[in-house]
Amino acid sequence: MDSDNPIYTNRFLNRELSWLAFNARVLEEASNSRHPLLERLKFLAISHSNLEEFTTVRVAGLKAQVRASVDLLSQDGLTASQQLTAIYSETRQLIEQQQRTWLNLKTLLQEQQISLLETHSLDRVAMRRLREIFEQEIFPLLTPLAIDPAHPFPFIANRGVALAMELVNLATGEPMQALVPLARSLPRFIKIFPDDSRYVLLEDMVVLFLDRLFPGFRMTGKGLFQVLRDSELDVDEEADDLMQFFESALKRRRRGYVIQIMADAVMPDSLRLELIEQAHIQEDDLLQVSGMVALSDIEQLLDIARPDLKFTEFLPRFPERIRDFDGDCFAAIRHKDMIVHHPYESFDVVVSFLQQAAKDPDVLAIKQTLYRTSKNSPIIKALIQAAENGKQVTAVVELKARFDEEANIQWSRDMERAGVQVVFGFVTLKTHSKMSLVIRREHNSLQTYVHFGTGNYHPITARIYTDLSYFTCDPVLGRDAGQIFNYLTGYAEPQNLEQIAIAPLRLRQMLLDDIQHEITLAKAGKPASIWAKMNALVDPALIDALYAASNAGVKIDLVVRSICCLRPGVPGLSENIRVRSLVGRFLEHARIVCFGNGAAMPSP
Repeated sequence: MDSDNPIYTNRFLNRELSWLAFNARVLEEASNSRHPLLERLKFLAISHSNLEEFTTVRVAGLKAQVRASVDLLSQDGLTASQQLTAIYSETRQLIEQQQRTWLNLKTLLQEQQISLLETHSLDRVAMRRLREIFEQEIFPLLTPLAIDPAHPFPFIANRGVALAMELVNLATGEPMQALVPLARSLPRFIKIFPDDSRYVLLEDMVVLFLDRLFPGFRMTGKGLFQVLRDSELDVDEEADDLMQFFESALKRRRRGYVIQIMADAVMPDSLRLELIEQAHIQEDDLLQVSGMVALSDIEQLLDIARPDLKFTEFLPRFPERIRDFDGDCFAAIRHKDMIVHHPYESFDVVVSFLQQAAKDPDVLAIKQTLYRTSKNSPIIKALIQAAENGKQVTAVVELKARFDEEANIQWSRDMERAGVQVVFGFVTLKTHSKMSLVIRREHNSLQTYVHFGTGNYHPITARIYTDLSYFTCDPVLGRDAGQIFNYLTGYAEPQNLEQIAIAPLRLRQMLLDDIQHEITLAKAGKPASIWAKMNALVDPALIDALYAASNAGVKIDLVVRSICCLRPGVPGLSENIRVRSLVGRFLEHARIVCFGNGAAMPSP
């Protein structure tokens, strides 16, 4: 592309701002009156939790660049400081909209007899019940902390919430600053009576019974705040033991730099300035919230037993092919390759495939990648059972699966104790592919069965993520999968893969070649189209190739769930590109790319 042509100036959208726009779309679902009320509440909780993670990872990375004076521009030409300025502006607007949405939903919840009450409005019976709850279940878990030279400012963990207060000693008149960290083991929403849905906030109970925490003091000012710390892990390429390194790194994460503090707007200036000084942050890094701090805690309300306020339970169908073969996964796959569409079709078929492999005496070996999985995972149990049954089992566990590192370390130890060969893939790359390979003896020869998936081996998220599973015993795909596993476990770079392309070795070039082929077809006057569905579109080389295809007349339809750095519909650049983002009940997670290859697509 001609970089001097003004049409190509800022041809990329900023990655971080694109993500914030996606999270705004998630928040919009909380205002969608077609959704049941508690599902709308869930979208609000997700949008705020997403924003917390964005701050602790992406904003933290940009702030680290600023601290280190790294002179690195984003692909849209912004410095780290310029991006942070734009992010702060968008973040403030997003937080304000979240709070407005919460106020509206709170009113609607009240209409459904789900109430968040102010303590001053409670009657004598409710007050007596609250004191019982406080004394028995809350007071023992609270630690009142004075802030003075003898009691330095305490450490507040990442995403930790605390109540800051200004107090006066009733006997001496001396002022004092104090903190009460809200233990994460305590619910944020305290249910007053078990047989109704009336709640008070934990911080309001702390204030209500302050005399138990600070007897002889009177409160003159207060404010709740939440601390967000740097949560990114830097991988040490020289680490001798990657699992031990990650265990140490996870402990360091909890004590990372403070990136941002969200504070109650009613907090006195003296407390606000004290927080800024003690956390070693700039004034812009403390965001004042007119509403509820740590809004993601509203997810606790989703456990309310009100099915009338939730989506009707969705029951996925079990693949008929497996039923046709009396539950024998191997026989069904031998009959014909099989594609399963989750969550519309049950993920249980993937679990059954591995459970059958674990028990089958003719199965000799299982190889498995694991990026994320669930607590009490049936996948892990099947691998452990297979190893205990004498099969050769190899698990490639990705320790860099963000915020699942600790769980993956525990799974690795459990599997190793059972005899599973656990490896961690590459130090500098994430092993993100999802594959199961089963080698079975059949008729005096070895047959390879493979499962390829776009989703994680996680039975819980498989109910709400749209993903694809592909089962095959095609010998070509089996050979390719075997080479890929050897690459993950022994760095044996695949030679002459026949039908599979993997990143970072060949996948990008294959996509670029296929895009170029569509350009050639378009220039020859033949039908030329590209359909693609993905989580994000960031890679500048691929975006530029799509721009070139658009200019050549290729019709391009993209479904990009979250980050999209491509600018669609720009005359002379991308007028033949249409981009949509789908946000709804199910999280769009599948990755599909389809090229017309000279034929018309089946629909416009």
